[in-house]
Amino acid sequence: MLERRKLVKELLADRGDLMVVCGLGSPTYDVAAAGDHPLNFYLWAAMGGAAMIGLGLAIAKPGRRVAVITGDGEALMGMGSLATIGVRRPDNLVIVVLDNGHYGETGMQASHTAEAVELLGVARACGFKETFDITDELGLREFAAYIHDAATTLCARVAIRADEPPRVLPPRDGVLLKNRFRRATGVEG
Repeated sequence: MLERRKLVKELLADRGDLMVVCGLGSPTYDVAAAGDHPLNFYLWAAMGGAAMIGLGLAIAKPGRRVAVITGDGEALMGMGSLATIGVRRPDNLVIVVLDNGHYGETGMQASHTAEAVELLGVARACGFKETFDITDELGLREFAAYIHDAATTLCARVAIRADEPPRVLPPRDGVLLKNRFRRATGVEG
């Protein structure tokens, strides 16, 4: 299993103009730890919304890559999002699920992915043509290189350790984040 902070840093190392939507809690802290950036859209108190926000951005900005970095708990909460994305299939959207088999934001209880739920099986059933089960550094490096060139919607499950690294908090001012993101994406007003 991979160390979450290291893998997120590697995914975002050569990001270029990649827009990143961060799921609630630990994925936000992980992306912030990799470096705050105007093209990071951090979600606060929006559990289950990351994938749909990513879909909206992918549709609104078809010439730009969008990555959603979220956790297994949020992916489980928003399974309907996978269905909508799988039907729409924008070719510029990447969903990355950091799967530690636990609900990290509510006390580290075992999640359904620790039992029988296979998120990539769900994604394939929803229409995702390319899915990736990343369990080691080589798979991560190959996926990180591929996300910028893929011509289809991607979904990756990344097996991570169930740890709780210290929180790295990005700005929490919603208006500041929204305006900064809009400027960085060329949307004014």
